[in-house]
Amino acid sequence: MRKNIRQPTGKGTFTGIITCAVQPNNFLNYQTAVPFPLTKIIYLGIKYRRTLSMDEEYDVIVLGTGLTECILSGIMSVKGKKVLHMDRNSYYGAESASITPLEDLYKRFSLPGKPPESMGRGRDWSVDLIPKFLMANGQLVRMLLITQVTRYLDFKVIEGSYVYKKGAIYKVPVTETEALASSLMGIFEKRRFRNFLIFVANYDVNDPKTMEGFDPNKATMRDLYKKFSLGQDVMDFTGHALALYRTDDYLDQPCIDTINRIKLYSESLARYGKSPYLYPLYGLGELPQGFARLSAIYGGTYMLNKPIEEIVMENGKVVGVKSEGEIARCKQLICDPSYIMDRVSKVGQVVRIICVMSHPIKNTGDVNSCQIIIPQIQVNRKHDIYVCMISSAHNVAAQGKYIAIASSVVETNDPEKELKPALDLLEPIEQKFVSISDQYAPTDMGKDSQIFISRTYDATTHFETTCDDIKDIYKRVMGTEFDFAEMERTKNDIFGDAGDQ
Repeated sequence: MRKNIRQPTGKGTFTGIITCAVQPNNFLNYQTAVPFPLTKIIYLGIKYRRTLSMDEEYDVIVLGTGLTECILSGIMSVKGKKVLHMDRNSYYGAESASITPLEDLYKRFSLPGKPPESMGRGRDWSVDLIPKFLMANGQLVRMLLITQVTRYLDFKVIEGSYVYKKGAIYKVPVTETEALASSLMGIFEKRRFRNFLIFVANYDVNDPKTMEGFDPNKATMRDLYKKFSLGQDVMDFTGHALALYRTDDYLDQPCIDTINRIKLYSESLARYGKSPYLYPLYGLGELPQGFARLSAIYGGTYMLNKPIEEIVMENGKVVGVKSEGEIARCKQLICDPSYIMDRVSKVGQVVRIICVMSHPIKNTGDVNSCQIIIPQIQVNRKHDIYVCMISSAHNVAAQGKYIAIASSVVETNDPEKELKPALDLLEPIEQKFVSISDQYAPTDMGKDSQIFISRTYDATTHFETTCDDIKDIYKRVMGTEFDFAEMERTKNDIFGDAGDQ
């Protein structure tokens, strides 16, 4: 995202580049071809602060600037709704933020002192709080393309995808050629797995011949594995490294979902070759900022550093939000769980350990980015362990430094110890930042209250479940099924384009 530092002054309207400070040295820019009302942009960075009268009524108020909330805010604005978007924090991203400079990360995790000089400049760091990649052919990339938010972002392909087996890591085979060359399997198993991949690749829901007398809507995945005589090891990396399931519950469910998941993985891999994953330069925090920009372009109003005092209800229905003594009225409210804890329930915990290193992960061919999946059965767990690694090549770390984030669902009273198999792969580690996050799901689905609450980000290393949540909330807010075409920007969109000239 381009970074211009130019501050419009005065009241009324402004023509030119409007710059909104969202973090130190991190700005959103809006190039306007016609006079633009200054009240639409709120300056709430360290240097700028403007207040806006909240004595207005909005179609939708959104609380929290996580990715889920920012995408929904953008969609609502594109559809012509009047949107007010507020966050108690001074930065975008909420739980999905990227923290910069490095000194702020030390403060956030209550580490004593300052980062050592060996870490380089603090501002060269932008560290994600949650470890996730984008599937190249997945739902989030489709949302980015249709809304043209891609023009504000740059991406790199993650260089490799690996799976853990008996203490070692292996490249995930997803093509016929890789299957035959992989050391994960014996020679006879390779040929059976190759036939399985051909079946999945050829499967077409509209062509019964491709089903080979097999009904994927009725037969379980266990049945499909049995059809191709695949052993436990192949089942492990197929279900967990290709279909990306976190547990083995999928084995006794209809195999159609697993087939579609493997096809998504293969199609995503085919887009760029090295792996099916993409990652935005400067960190995942760029994603909510991109959709926030989309919302603002279509008239959405943003307020950061805005304390939320009360969600105002009348007769069981939301009517507004109170902040600093003022009430902004609304017809509907979208928020993350932290803003309305009495309408969510705890459904689990996720442990994440951010590791700073001066070396790539061993046995990966010295790639500067990768994903490693440790199937639960390999380490006697119920849930998989994930490792996402990125580096200075992605503008998120000082030169020569690497960031690896290990994560999983908490199963014991010693969450950090649960990730030991992953941490052993990362040694030596210069610094660790450990977090244990509660996972929440809404108990109020919003039918009567018109309050729509997002789910906490899960332990998966991709955004497909986040996109499922976005589509579910959209359906409940709008009363219609989510349609990607509804996100398309209008042809007479006069904002945004010129800012990238």
